[in-house]
Amino acid sequence: MDHEAVLSLFDRQMRQGARADDPGARVEQIGDVVRQIGAGNDDWNGVVWSDLDEVTADAAITAQVQYFASLGREFEWKLYGHDEPSDLAGRLRTAGFSPEPEETLMVAEIDDLSIGVELPEGVHLQSVTGPSGVDLAVDVHEQAFGTSAVRLRHRMLSQLVGRPETLSMVVAMAGELPVCAARMELHPGTAFAGLWGGGTVPAWRGRGIYRALVAHRARIAAELGYRYLQVDASSQSRPILQRLGFAVLSTTTPHVYRPESL
Repeated sequence: MDHEAVLSLFDRQMRQGARADDPGARVEQIGDVVRQIGAGNDDWNGVVWSDLDEVTADAAITAQVQYFASLGREFEWKLYGHDEPSDLAGRLRTAGFSPEPEETLMVAEIDDLSIGVELPEGVHLQSVTGPSGVDLAVDVHEQAFGTSAVRLRHRMLSQLVGRPETLSMVVAMAGELPVCAARMELHPGTAFAGLWGGGTVPAWRGRGIYRALVAHRARIAAELGYRYLQVDASSQSRPILQRLGFAVLSTTTPHVYRPESL
């Protein structure tokens, strides 16, 4: 894989050419910044791409803070390790943003992957097509990551109703018990399908279920004509993905700004 070429393609298709991840949201480019504005106060808002330098960065940051503050909304500046200027992270912190844990941008060419779907005995995969399946995925998410999935549940339900062609979700079931869940964001017209939310409840980790769900989604993406799989990997999933053939392209660190009025 030509890492620089793939990273450039990712920036162009998935960031500068970003599409709203929810039917009610909108994406707009204002100068050298691309941002998403959610339909409601509980939806995700943020900056997904920027092309800044030492001269333009501070004014662009101020403009986005003022804009989202005028809406009374928290927002995220999704900062990548290769974004310019090199001190953009420091400028965001100076402006009042709080960084969250760093993740690793990883990409694999689907044809280069060789992953079998090998599930433990008694475990089967169940596709998510409606509210009951979303509830199972949410239950796994909250157990696996220890965080509320209220916003995620709203978004998944909205996508399944408004734009089902952009989302594929699966839950691994041990009998009637959901033990692992994951989703794939599909971006028609691009080369990338994104793997998100892969999580296993603590008691079922280390049995190959996460790996099986990567393979399951890779097969679906290949059938739909996608060339690459992309992941924002946590420190826990990064070594697993590297063993499967994913390459590190960059890092990504969410920087969150919360207006004082909230």
